[in-house]
Amino acid sequence: MTQNSDSNPPSIKPCGKDLSTSSPTSSAKSSVDVLIIGAGASGLYCAMTAAQRGRSVLVVDHANKAGKKILMSGGGRCNFTNYVVEPENFIGDNGHFCKSALTRYNPWEFIGLVEKHGVPYHERDYGQLFCDDSSKDILNLLLDECSEAGAKVQLKTDIIAIKSLSQDSDQQGFIVETSKGAIYCHSLVIATGGLSIPTMGATGFGYEVAQQFEHQIIPTSAGLVPFTFTDKVGDMIASLAGISLDVVAFNERISFPRPMLFTHRGLSGPAMLQLSNYWQVGEAIHINLVPNVDIGELLQQAKAQHPKQLIRSVLSEYFPKKLLLALQNLHWSDFKDKELANIKDEALIAIGDKINNWTIKPSGTEGYRTAEVTRGGVNTDEVSSKTFESKLQPNLYFIGEVLDVTGWLGGYNFQWAWASGKACGEVV
Repeated sequence: MTQNSDSNPPSIKPCGKDLSTSSPTSSAKSSVDVLIIGAGASGLYCAMTAAQRGRSVLVVDHANKAGKKILMSGGGRCNFTNYVVEPENFIGDNGHFCKSALTRYNPWEFIGLVEKHGVPYHERDYGQLFCDDSSKDILNLLLDECSEAGAKVQLKTDIIAIKSLSQDSDQQGFIVETSKGAIYCHSLVIATGGLSIPTMGATGFGYEVAQQFEHQIIPTSAGLVPFTFTDKVGDMIASLAGISLDVVAFNERISFPRPMLFTHRGLSGPAMLQLSNYWQVGEAIHINLVPNVDIGELLQQAKAQHPKQLIRSVLSEYFPKKLLLALQNLHWSDFKDKELANIKDEALIAIGDKINNWTIKPSGTEGYRTAEVTRGGVNTDEVSSKTFESKLQPNLYFIGEVLDVTGWLGGYNFQWAWASGKACGEVV
């Protein structure tokens, strides 16, 4: 498996190795109905669903632990779903693809599973549901369901080669050569995720499998990721590291009222992560630093009522002092010691616009190193939205993040994992 860097490549490049070129033995060491590559959220949910139908299921993963991204998600408390999940909360080249699975498996079904296992949870802003205690509760829930249904999980297993038997005969299924021997399976499910957080073991392996079977990969990039800046604005932002405030982050396509966080590297927090899913390199982003207040109008009113005031005095209730002084140096340094009476209304309106519509151009993002998801992936036009089976290769399935389906921050990507895993598990 090829490890990918945390940069934002325009697309996935083949690893230079055709996974079918090694000739796996025709007599496999073991045989299962369903082999799932990837012991993450979608893979485990698919495994338990298929096993509950009486299928023999094996999940393999190259990692030394199952569900590593589950464990680290939500600050260790796993934002496992959201009360309100709509297709509009997802992006991808085919916006309709996610509708079928999401309709057939709603958040309440997973909540029911959480309650069945006695996992305590709570709601945060915008319908987000988190574990009270630990993400381990969600992982243990999945592993317990797999164990109870008879699905096996095998870790520290590398995939060496995959061969479709239908290429050589009328027999259906695959021989998968692994570091622990060859496995025959009737159905092969790719649940390997994307490129996000390579330190957790993320690789482009799922895309390589897709390309082996002639699938197109929609160009990938880091999603739900902080923005970085290299200009003087970047220096200002770095000097404010640790300051957070509620803003509206927006561009021409969408807006998000969420908290924003200044960091040593740039801008983060939910507002920035959400907007990053809708950002392309070279575009500017817009930030309303004081939502629901027209700052230009506020300054003009203050000028009429308290003409001797300074701009920073009027705005002091809206910003921490350090941030206020930084904005002053950036946006109204020429007027910093002038009384409002001596500033034209046009200048006050312009200053207000810079606060209600702070327009800045990121140099990039922090990349896959910190991205929560990967935008792009396996082209969903080539995959059934009902069964998740490849339209190009019988008995090959793709689920979860490896597909070109990316959810918002707030439990949506987990809900996609559960929904796609469930839909696939019902048919493999």
